[in-house]
Amino acid sequence: MKSSVSLRIIFTLFVFMLIAIEVANAATIDKTKFVSINAMTNESRTKLLELGISIEEVYSDCVWSLVNEEEIARVKEAGYQILTEAPSEVFLSAPQFPKKDGQYHDYAGMNLALNALHEKFPKQTRLISIGKSWEGRDLIALHISASPADLESGHSMKPGIVFMGAHHAREHLSSEIPRMLGEFLLEHQREQKISTLINTRDIWIIPMVNPDGAEFDIEGGHYHLWRKNRSQNEGSSRGVDLNRNYGYLWGTGGSSHIASSDTYMGPTPFSEPETQAIRDFVKDHLNLKVLLSYHTYSELILYPWGYTKDSIKQQRDHDAFKTMAETMAKWNHYTPEQSSDLYITSGDTTDWAYGELGIFAFTFELTPKGIFGGGFYPGVKAIDSTFNDNLNPALYLIDLADNPYRAIDQGAGASIWYK
Repeated sequence: MKSSVSLRIIFTLFVFMLIAIEVANAATIDKTKFVSINAMTNESRTKLLELGISIEEVYSDCVWSLVNEEEIARVKEAGYQILTEAPSEVFLSAPQFPKKDGQYHDYAGMNLALNALHEKFPKQTRLISIGKSWEGRDLIALHISASPADLESGHSMKPGIVFMGAHHAREHLSSEIPRMLGEFLLEHQREQKISTLINTRDIWIIPMVNPDGAEFDIEGGHYHLWRKNRSQNEGSSRGVDLNRNYGYLWGTGGSSHIASSDTYMGPTPFSEPETQAIRDFVKDHLNLKVLLSYHTYSELILYPWGYTKDSIKQQRDHDAFKTMAETMAKWNHYTPEQSSDLYITSGDTTDWAYGELGIFAFTFELTPKGIFGGGFYPGVKAIDSTFNDNLNPALYLIDLADNPYRAIDQGAGASIWYK
């Protein structure tokens, strides 16, 4: 959980930003607001989620959420106090990937970048579509391996790991980090440590799980703060929260039945083509031992469980998860914790991967730490620094893909793996 920040400081920063930030086109925001809500306990935060309120940031004395007028009324009716309100457009200073943010990739740009990487390293890579989105876009995966036979078949007996980004549309930085990881591995494959990983591991990168949402979020030259995919719900609302749609203990807490909610779990588990594609891909690759899903923001390393405050019962598994998280935190300086320490969630990727398949699965909430550091749109300055902060954790996980329990023997005091 984030450290306590006084409301006076938050309000002062808010006033400063009202003055200093260039306001984007408010017409794209559909009357949403950022609000701080008095929710000091895990239980009160979980209840907010079940009311259909998304939580973007957690402090010891409140949470920040993106809400519309109907949701504000729902919050007040449930007895919560709205502490601060701010029109959401004050946080949207950047239009659609402007020149200053030119390092970010839209769907077409991402595919061009992956194709260029494949063309440069055709003997170590393959690009495949693991399925299609609701609007028919291919979900592209980059396969990295030193074995031509493994690349040709798409399957391997070597220990496997998969990195994923952009389950949530507005989290564009989460797509760049796995893409850059693939680029780094291939560009540095002649270095002994990297060569060893490529020769002994089966590495998969799926940088854009939610391409429809990612495209909509930058549609028309302005950000939309869009989170979900773009499926058509009953009625007029669009989208399902893909990270609440996985099947393990789906719908048991911390997600919403309300279709218009940002945390809408969907009508059934795996109702969405995007989560179906991830499910089928992971289950079809039995060599996968580690999974990392990148999100933004908050600078957290999260591990199961999300659906319950209880710890993992298998002590050895719990110790491995905890040690791995604490080790990685020494490199990126994020906060390592069980996912439910923040609030209860169900139907997310990591609970499903570990609970159903026994995969050691983590969620990284990347930079920045808070709304006032840029929130979902931290700008180009965040790309390289965030990648550098998270390089060693990624290499560490690739290394441990043969046997995550090795982490227990190494301990959280492991020396820096790469540099």
